[in-house]
Amino acid sequence: MAGMGDTHSHNHSLSAAHGHGHSHAHGHASSANEKRLAVAAALTGSFMLAEVAGGAIAGSLALIADAGHMLTDFASLTLAWWAFHLSRRPADWKRTYGFDRFQVIVAFTNGIALFFVCGWIVYEAVERLLQPVQVLGPIMATVAGVGLVVNIAAFLILHGADRNNLNIRGAALHVLGDLLGSVAALVAAGIIIATGWMPIDPILSVLVVLLILRSAWRIVADAGHILLEATPADIDIGAMVSDLVENIDGIEAVHHIHAWSITQERQMVTLHARIAAQLSGTEAIAAIKERLHEKHGIDHATVEIERAPQQTATTSCP
Repeated sequence: MAGMGDTHSHNHSLSAAHGHGHSHAHGHASSANEKRLAVAAALTGSFMLAEVAGGAIAGSLALIADAGHMLTDFASLTLAWWAFHLSRRPADWKRTYGFDRFQVIVAFTNGIALFFVCGWIVYEAVERLLQPVQVLGPIMATVAGVGLVVNIAAFLILHGADRNNLNIRGAALHVLGDLLGSVAALVAAGIIIATGWMPIDPILSVLVVLLILRSAWRIVADAGHILLEATPADIDIGAMVSDLVENIDGIEAVHHIHAWSITQERQMVTLHARIAAQLSGTEAIAAIKERLHEKHGIDHATVEIERAPQQTATTSCP
């Protein structure tokens, strides 16, 4: 009966979590976030192309490096938008978890590609330090100035979205990095115009590369962590086990616990719980799931119930 109760509870929990995730209020917030991401992505992607052209015309590696950083941001914004879009598609019999994991695969591939982009920029920077190239400071300053305005606009658009959403927060951090890249290009242009010292362009382009590498490493590390089905960083298995045993009457032990995530926001847990003989299996499952939701923020849990053996009372004859 405990197994049947668990199956029913699991199915009900899956439906309830799915329904909750697509409630009217949540859907409205998701739609607003999606629109803001679409506008920010359009701004970033459009200017990225303009910055590549401007960098080529001006001969500025710093502008091209900053365009590479904007490429990471454009990809991040697009994936975040796509995630909201795909989340509306229901799971099916072949993809029972839905389509969310696809964004993680794309992010991982994108992050790996960025390492090659960074290698190319560093190679070009070394070449230009050895053989300086004439850079047109005024054109570089104009393009970098427009880029700063675009990045400020994109940041303000995202700042008005749901900042508790991991996709939004990550996208906003990427755009903030773009602001720094535009500032670096402006500084390089100003130095070139004022002094004619061309090496500042490749030097600052390497600094922008460090921003790209930081973003790329975080993307690869976070995506790889999820793809390896590793325990989410904000879940402490030991603390979770202790909490369940200490705060739910009749729970004697929790073991065989596994925690992973489909995306950063969709965390899953499976566990075995040994309960006292007199405790109802259905009640134990409900109590465990409620505690996991309220204390640990986990909405999808599968619980297997095991019963402690009943103690048989014995009497001895004098």
